[in-house]
Amino acid sequence: MDWPALKLSLELAAWTVLILLPVGIAAGRVLAYRQFGGKAWVEALLALPLVLPPTVLGYYLLVVMGGASPVGQFYESLTGRPLVFNFEGLLVASVIFNLPFAIQPVQRGFEAIAPEVRDAAACCGLSFWRTLWRIELPLAWPGLLSAMVLTFAHTLGEFGVVLMVGGSIPGETKTIAIAIYDRVQAFDNAGAGVMSAALLLISLLAIGAAYYTSARLRPRRHG
Repeated sequence: MDWPALKLSLELAAWTVLILLPVGIAAGRVLAYRQFGGKAWVEALLALPLVLPPTVLGYYLLVVMGGASPVGQFYESLTGRPLVFNFEGLLVASVIFNLPFAIQPVQRGFEAIAPEVRDAAACCGLSFWRTLWRIELPLAWPGLLSAMVLTFAHTLGEFGVVLMVGGSIPGETKTIAIAIYDRVQAFDNAGAGVMSAALLLISLLAIGAAYYTSARLRPRRHG
């Protein structure tokens, strides 16, 4: 078992979820409740990581964040290190390729709230933040939970984007998915099997916990 690679993957997944949770709530709520020109194109753009080959997305991220790009040069002037092939660049890439997993479930959660509920909150004089915190988020919780679990599990298993943007630097960008690939390339099937089983178990536990929590909450919402 490559423990540093597993630890790095878990850290990357946790940071990705923490960053994308508020983004998913804000973007998902806007897309659920508001109609505006070009909304379909915005939704299509956010869904692109679902259909683009990971190597294509990774290539464009590498071009945008590389040392020859304005973004890469600006980051390097501030920190003294390149944005690509380190954990920070890997985190930026992870946030971008997980956008649909973080936004779409939250959007569906907000869309499932009956408009009458929000109208009643407005009639009772609740502020925007109180309505969001006391009414909308509890009702949209299954969507938020799905977004967090999908983002976490997808980050753990992502390979193409991670390899393109981060490479395979031990302790810096070498995730568990890349470690599995390296073991297979070295004909270490036993090592690859152990790490694959660990990744499978973690993903299964995360998804199972999400289903269990949703099942526990459902009677409370309808009871």
